Amino acid sequence: MKIAVIGTGYVGLVTGTCLAETGNTVICVDIVEEKVNKMKAGQLPIYEPGLDVLFQRNIAQDRLSFTTDLAAGIKDAQIIFMALPTPPGGDGAADLSYILGAAKDIAKLITDYKVIVNKSTVPVGTADKVAAVFAANTNIEVDVVSNPEFLREGVAVDDFMKPDRVVIGTRSEKATKLMGELYAPYVRQGNPIYFMDERSSELTKYAANSFLATKITFMNEVANLCEIVGADVDMVRKGIGSDDRIGKRFLFPGIGYGGSCFPKDVQALEKAAVEHNYDFKILKAVMDVNEKQKTVLTDKLFAYYKGELKGKKFALWGLAFKPETDDIREAPALYIIKDLLEAGAEVTVFDPEAISNVKALLGDKIRYAEDQYQALEGADALLIATEWSVFRNPDFEKMESVLKNKVIFDGRNLFDLQKMIDLGYYYNSIGRKIVS
Repeated sequence: MKIAVIGTGYVGLVTGTCLAETGNTVICVDIVEEKVNKMKAGQLPIYEPGLDVLFQRNIAQDRLSFTTDLAAGIKDAQIIFMALPTPPGGDGAADLSYILGAAKDIAKLITDYKVIVNKSTVPVGTADKVAAVFAANTNIEVDVVSNPEFLREGVAVDDFMKPDRVVIGTRSEKATKLMGELYAPYVRQGNPIYFMDERSSELTKYAANSFLATKITFMNEVANLCEIVGADVDMVRKGIGSDDRIGKRFLFPGIGYGGSCFPKDVQALEKAAVEHNYDFKILKAVMDVNEKQKTVLTDKLFAYYKGELKGKKFALWGLAFKPETDDIREAPALYIIKDLLEAGAEVTVFDPEAISNVKALLGDKIRYAEDQYQALEGADALLIATEWSVFRNPDFEKMESVLKNKVIFDGRNLFDLQKMIDLGYYYNSIGRKIVS
C-alpha cells in the first residue's frame, strides 16, 4: 500500500518506518525542513533501539522517504496517518489544534478517497471533529479512523512489529477492509485486531495508560508505607505479583512515572471526565501522589543532611524518564535537579543517551560527565533516577575511589541490600530498609 504519515515525532517515525518494513511505500511529512533533510541523509532524530536498522534499510530500498511538501506526500496515499502532538493546554485538556489544522490542510488537497487515521492520543469525540473538518472543506469521500498506538519507548519497534493487540475504531466497511489488510502482517501469530466504534477506540488508549499509571502509583504508595511499617516492598511486590489477577508488570516502585504519555493522558482523561460532570477521584489521587513521588529522593536527602544541602555536591545517574530512550519529558530527574539547585547544591549528571536533551534545557546550570564514574568525582552522594542496565553492576571499588562519601540514594532499587551492607555503604532506596 501507499501510506503517508503526517508528523515525524516519536510515534510518527516509528509508525512510518515499521509500515515500510512490511513492504508498504511510506512518505513521512514534516514541516521542519532541517529535520527532514537530516532524515533524508539517513540521520535519526530520536534514539530508539533497533529503529536505526529498519530506518536505513527502508530508505535504501526506496520504501521510506521524507518531505516537507504536504501535497506531494499525500497525493498517491491510500491511507494517511496523522501522528501529531496533542499537548496539554492550560486547563489540562488535550490541544487538538495540530490535528484539526492538518485535517483542514489535507481536506483542501485530496482528490480521491482516503482513509484518515488518527494515530495520536486524542480525547473521545476527536474522530467526529476531524470528520466535520473534512465535511466542511471537501466533497471528496473520506473515512476517519481511530488507531491508537501502544508503543513503549525503548521497545517500540518490537511493540509495533509484534503487537499484543491492534485497536481500530471505524464503522466503515471500506476502511475496515483496508486497515485489516494493512495490519495483517503484524498479527500472523494470532494476536487480535479489535474493530470497534471510534469513541470506544479513543477511550481505550486513555483508559489503558491511566490504568497502568494507577498501578505504578499504587505500588509507590505501598512502598512508602513499607518504609514506615518496616516491611520490604520487594517481598510485597513478589507476593502480590504472583496473583494472575494482578500480574507482575508495573509493580516496581520508584520515583514516579514520566514521559510523553502517562502524565498527559491521565490529566486529559480526568479533564474529559470533568467536562462531562464526572468526578474521577482515582485519577486525581494518582496525579497528586505521582507529583509528590518525583521528589521523594530529595525529601530523603533533606532528612539525611538535616535540611542543609547548600554547598553539597551530588552525582546523578540517569536523566531520561526510563531506560533505552533519550526522552526527558516529565522525567523525575529534572524535578530532583530543580530541588537541588534551589537548595544551593552542585549537580553533576550522566545518562547514556539523554545528556544532549538536558543540555539544551538546562545549559550550564549543572555539570555533565562523560561517563558514570566521572560524575562521582568529589561527590558527597550518588543519586540514581533511571534504571539503565549499565548502572546495575557498577565497579564498586572504582566508585569508592572517587566518591567523597559512600552514600547512595537509589530511586530505582538497583542494588541488593545485603551487598550494600557488605560494601559498607549508606544506602537509601524506595520501600526497603535503610542500609547504614
